[in-house]
Amino acid sequence: MKSFKKILVALDHTDLDKELIRTASFISKIAKSEEVLFINIIKSTNIPEQIKKEFPNLINDALKERKQDIQLIIDRYFDNPDTKIKVEIKSGQPTKYILKHSASNDTDLIIIGRKNEKKGGGVLIHRVARRAGCSLLIVPKGFDKKINKILVPIDYSNHSLDTLNQVIKICTENMPKVKIIPQNVYQVPSGYHYAGKTYGDFAKIMEENSEKEYQAFASKVRKNDLDIQPVFTLDRDEDIIGTIYKSAKKMRANAIVIGAKGVTGTTALFLGSSAEKLIQLDSEIPLFVMRVKGQQKGIIEYLMKL
Repeated sequence: MKSFKKILVALDHTDLDKELIRTASFISKIAKSEEVLFINIIKSTNIPEQIKKEFPNLINDALKERKQDIQLIIDRYFDNPDTKIKVEIKSGQPTKYILKHSASNDTDLIIIGRKNEKKGGGVLIHRVARRAGCSLLIVPKGFDKKINKILVPIDYSNHSLDTLNQVIKICTENMPKVKIIPQNVYQVPSGYHYAGKTYGDFAKIMEENSEKEYQAFASKVRKNDLDIQPVFTLDRDEDIIGTIYKSAKKMRANAIVIGAKGVTGTTALFLGSSAEKLIQLDSEIPLFVMRVKGQQKGIIEYLMKL
């Protein structure tokens, strides 16, 4: 986590802020972060001109009061004196401000909360995840910051290899006792019966093939001395993302880490379909969307124009 020198934490002035602040404190300690910026964006409201004239300090007073409230919570729950703290309260559009500030400030990690409530709160998460030029940690309500088991979905591509190696590097440097579980989810092809095999027979063939692919894949993995135990999971419902999440819950994983694809342009879909679908889940497990340093070309210029 040495690469997470600058962290941005998006607060929303709810009870979830306490957990986000605790998480930022925990990560900043093990990452030896230089700076953590806590921001809270108050959505713009249309105030009539007459009211503005009568109460010219209305907005500024509200921002000052909000900053005092949030500063009190930070003082209580952030316990890393070695990291510089900044607090900013702004009025405007949350997504736009988070993205532009993270780009201009060379942010390495954005931490954002998930309330596990289906009331549109996931829109901000999805927009930030799609366009952020850095890694993103989505923290669900109730997270207790204990990390001892991490699930890393893999498809044997160079992209998933980069992600797994980055997770191994982070754990080796900061959490050597964490168990890492690379997971490959395989499916039985729809025409399996034409091969004269039952569904179970062909599932076994696919599992054996996945294990063979992992052996070749593992030769490129920087294992170090960590506990790395791959799993091979059959997707029976044609729902790979649902299978990943069910597996994570069953094995009691404390986090899911998936890599965002490298970026070469300014298209909206920066994540890849798997990361997109995982983000859309109303997940109770922290999700880390990892962008490897150096794979952000094309985003920064786009964000700076927002």
